[in-house]
Amino acid sequence: MLGGSVVVLGVVVAIVFGVLAVGLVAYLAAVPALFLGGGLLVAVGVCFLVSRWGFRLSGVRHAGPRAAGFSVAVGAAIVASAAATVLHPFPAQPKAAVPQDVRYWELPTGSRIAYVHAAAAPGPARKPPVIFLHGGPGTPGEGIPTGGAELAAQGFDVYAYDQVGAGRSTRLTDVTGYTVRRQVDDLEAIRARLGVDQLILVGRSWGGSLTAQYLAAHPDRVAKAVVVAPGAIWPKAFPDGVGEPWNAMDPAQQARYDDLTANPRILALSLLMGVNPEAAHAFVPDAEADSWMHEVALTGRDGASCSRAVTTPPHDNLQGFYVNQLTTRDFASIADPRPALRNAHVPVLVMAAQCDFLHWPVSREYRDTLPDATLVDIQGAGHAVSTDQPELFTQLLESFLADRPLPLPAYTAMDPPPGRWTR
Repeated sequence: MLGGSVVVLGVVVAIVFGVLAVGLVAYLAAVPALFLGGGLLVAVGVCFLVSRWGFRLSGVRHAGPRAAGFSVAVGAAIVASAAATVLHPFPAQPKAAVPQDVRYWELPTGSRIAYVHAAAAPGPARKPPVIFLHGGPGTPGEGIPTGGAELAAQGFDVYAYDQVGAGRSTRLTDVTGYTVRRQVDDLEAIRARLGVDQLILVGRSWGGSLTAQYLAAHPDRVAKAVVVAPGAIWPKAFPDGVGEPWNAMDPAQQARYDDLTANPRILALSLLMGVNPEAAHAFVPDAEADSWMHEVALTGRDGASCSRAVTTPPHDNLQGFYVNQLTTRDFASIADPRPALRNAHVPVLVMAAQCDFLHWPVSREYRDTLPDATLVDIQGAGHAVSTDQPELFTQLLESFLADRPLPLPAYTAMDPPPGRWTR
C-alpha cells in the first residue's frame, strides 16, 4: 500500500519538477525544444527515481526495469497530453488582403510602419499634419479615422498609422524592445520623416497616453493635441486600476472570454511571459498570439459603446499581443511624466465620455495636469466616442483645430458629470 502511494506521488512530483525545469531552462534559453525537452527529461528522471523506490517498498522484483518502463509510459502520457493542450496551436487568422491605400515608412528606429494618408485640400498656407494615434497598446484601426476626411478638406494632411508591433507594421524579433520610449521615438521619427516642425496629435485610449508621453518628451514639437477617452498619463497614479471593458459582458461574451483565457496554451504562454518574454515569443509566435488577442478584443467590443451594442463590423487589421503585453509592462515602470507636462503649454482638448469604462479621474487628470487643457463631457458616448457620436466628435475636432468656439462648454468641476458611469 505504501509503495503504491509512493509511485502515485512520484508521478505528481515528477510533473511539478518537470514544470519547474521548463521555467528554469526557459529563463536561460528561449528555445522551445530545449526548455520543453529539458522539462520532459526531468519529469521522466524524477518519476523513475521515486517510482523505483515505490516498487521496492512494494516488494516488486526487478524494480529498476519496472520503474524505467513506468517512467517512459508516464513520459509518453505527458507528451500526448501536451500535444492536445499546451502544444496545440491557437488558430491563426487568415491573412487578409492589404488595402490599396496602405503605405509604409521605413524609420531610422528600425520600424517599418504601415500608414494611410488623406491629403490636405489646397490652401494658402501649410498647416501642421494631424496624426491619429490608436489605442491598445497594439489595437490598430483600419483606414482614415472618423473626422479625418473633414480635416483634410480643411487643409490638414491627415495620417493614421499602425504602431510598431501592431497591424501591418514591424513585429520585433526581440519583444523586450516594445517600450514606451520606442513608441515615442517612432513618432518623433515620423515627424522628421514628414519634414515638419510640429504635429497635431489625436490620441484615443492608449493613444492618449502616448500623446502625453510624446508631449512630455517633445513639447515644442506639438502644435495642438486632442485626447479621446484617454488612458492614464501615468498608471502608478491609479494603483487600483483604470477600468476595463470586460466588466459588462453578456453571458455569451463571458463564456467566450472564459474559454479564450482558460486555453491551456495561453496559460502556458502567460507563465512563460513572467519567466522570459523571449521564450514565450518563441513558444507562441506573433501570428498565433495576435489572433488570440484579436478574438479576446472582440468579446469586449460592446463595452466600448454607450449603447452596449456593436455598431461597426470588426476589421482584419490584427492586434499586437506582444507589443500590448511588453509596452504595458514598461508603462508601469516609467518615471512620472506629470512634472514635465505641467510645463507643457500646448492647447489640449480632452474628450471625456459618459459611458467610458475608464474611470473618471483618468480623463480628469489630463485637464488637471496640462496647463492649457480644456475638458468636454460627451453624453451618449462610450469609450468609442467617434463611433457613438461621430458628428459631434468631428465638430469638436474641426472647431478646436480652427480656433473656433467649441460646440460643448468646458467641464470644470472635479466631480463626475451628471450621468457619468462610475464603475
